[in-house]
Amino acid sequence: MLNFFRSFLKSRIGAIVGLVVLGVIALAFASGDIAGIHSGGTVDASTAVATVGNQSVTADQLDQGAKRALERVKQQTPTATMKQLLSEGGLEQVLNSLIDAAAFQVYGTKNGVAISDRLVDSELTQIPAFQGVDGKFDQNAFRQALAQQRISEESLRDDIRKNLVAQQLVVPAQIGAVMSKFAATRYASLLEETRSGTVIALPSIMFAPSRAPTDAELAAFYKANAAQFTRPERRTVRYAVFSADKLPAPAAPTDAEIAARYQANKAAYAEQDNRRITQLIVPTQAAAQAVVAEVAKGKSLEAAAQEKGLAAAKLEFFSRDQLSGQFSPAVAQAVFAAPVGTLAAPQKSVLGWHVIRVDEEQKKPARSLEQAKAELSTQIAADKKRKAFSDTLAKIDEQFSNGASLVEVAKSLGGTIQQTQPLTADGRVYMKPGEAAPAELRPLLTTAFGMEQEKPQVAEAERGKTFVVYDVTDIQPSAPAPFAQIKDDVKLAWSLDAGATAAKAAALKVQAAIRKGQSVEQAMAASGKTLPAPQQVAMSRPTLSAALQAGRQVPPPVSLMFHMAKGTVKVQSAAGERGWFVVLLKDVVPGKVDSAQLIGTAQRELGQQLGQSYATALGAAMRKDVGVKRHGAAINAVRDQLAGVPAAD
Repeated sequence: MLNFFRSFLKSRIGAIVGLVVLGVIALAFASGDIAGIHSGGTVDASTAVATVGNQSVTADQLDQGAKRALERVKQQTPTATMKQLLSEGGLEQVLNSLIDAAAFQVYGTKNGVAISDRLVDSELTQIPAFQGVDGKFDQNAFRQALAQQRISEESLRDDIRKNLVAQQLVVPAQIGAVMSKFAATRYASLLEETRSGTVIALPSIMFAPSRAPTDAELAAFYKANAAQFTRPERRTVRYAVFSADKLPAPAAPTDAEIAARYQANKAAYAEQDNRRITQLIVPTQAAAQAVVAEVAKGKSLEAAAQEKGLAAAKLEFFSRDQLSGQFSPAVAQAVFAAPVGTLAAPQKSVLGWHVIRVDEEQKKPARSLEQAKAELSTQIAADKKRKAFSDTLAKIDEQFSNGASLVEVAKSLGGTIQQTQPLTADGRVYMKPGEAAPAELRPLLTTAFGMEQEKPQVAEAERGKTFVVYDVTDIQPSAPAPFAQIKDDVKLAWSLDAGATAAKAAALKVQAAIRKGQSVEQAMAASGKTLPAPQQVAMSRPTLSAALQAGRQVPPPVSLMFHMAKGTVKVQSAAGERGWFVVLLKDVVPGKVDSAQLIGTAQRELGQQLGQSYATALGAAMRKDVGVKRHGAAINAVRDQLAGVPAAD
């Protein structure tokens, strides 16, 4: 169920992915309050779960990292639970990422890699969650986001610093990795190959027992497979929706307010000369010059970067002073000396060598107070409206904190309370296919499924336009359905389970018979059942890839053929215990590779994989160099705390 989680954190390239998942991205894309992210635990927060060089990875870091990772998974799989994450190795993957982050920082510090506070500030300003409506860094938004995610500024800065250290150490190891033409040609032929074979289906229903199960057998089966009959948690939500248009209108901007705003933002109305740029940062001057040479021959900066496993970043407008402060005076001078559409001369900063294309220039004449008055008035009016909206939400939140009920607050605002039917965490109405939660509640369901009963909250439904007051009136916990209510379902599941077991045994016999030289028909006849006719299947790898990329379902036996050797026979189960397959791969026809472009593409793709392998090896070497020790007892204590296991007396 949690394949998304496993694939999201499976890379051991180091702190880069781990930190992004556990910190910065969680803030940048946060869509709602994560209620209860700090729960009182039995493990001392400062207890070390691992020691990396002279640093400790603490129980609190592991606990919070796992919770943030689960929130990210829930964006794709709303019904995911902490127990599922733990059972699928999620805690170990989070711990690995935290260890990698610490190892990179310790190694970087040991070898003189330093990140300035100014560079950390620069990274902070580029996180969308910290930007106001004008797209610029907003101190209030920054504080609110930190409070909402229960993250301290010091902790976030430390995460960003580790991330930047990791980038400086890893990126040079990945750049310039090239796979040989011979290997790329062989790889390209695999990409174009076609495979064909025979698939024999053994449906479970054909092997199901003909007799009826006894009550004792059903009861034992129900007990052993309780998870199969578990009903999801259901919650009933009461809510009322309010529009910002119904709030009292704030006072109109005064001339004094307009003049004060003009003075406070005088630089914005002064004469401006800005440049919008696309930037690629490489570790050496030689690498920068190589990119410049490729662009000079007609290649785009983006294509040149992609071939090296990198990405050219499109940035917004910068003034000369902004470029100078964020990177270096030399970078700023080069950018403002280059004509639009061309590359600036490569220059160096603390990040490396900058290859920058000037995409657009923006020149504006100075504007007086009178010329800017209408614009300033609109801005101030919008700010007042936003503040009134925020103040209303803060006042409601305070009322709830002081014990006011949902009914009382909704009545004071003139709203009408509505109530949902029982909902599951993924927004569906329980036991009513096709029915779902109201649209205005869907963004709030994650929070609603973490709330206590009848503890109302307020949240924005549409930013700056509408808000919702809501609470949970009824909670039906996830639990196996009573046996008496689902006896027929248990009987069917018992029959399919017994049939699947018998079908598997029959499939293994068919497999063994074919391996011994019997024909497909002879092996099928020996099963004692009149099986469906064998299917002859064939598919090319491009067709398989296109189907997977389009999200179309590929039959498991067909997919299995692309993981087999020619002439082999394998057995595979069908989904939901519906049966078993015996798959015989008869032929593999390699693709004809006569395209230099295809081989070049294969070289680039393999080069990127090779670069990632270099980075993985570098990470392993750094961990070995600094020394890593895991503390099993502390790790298990955090696992038990997350799983809700009571502490031993």
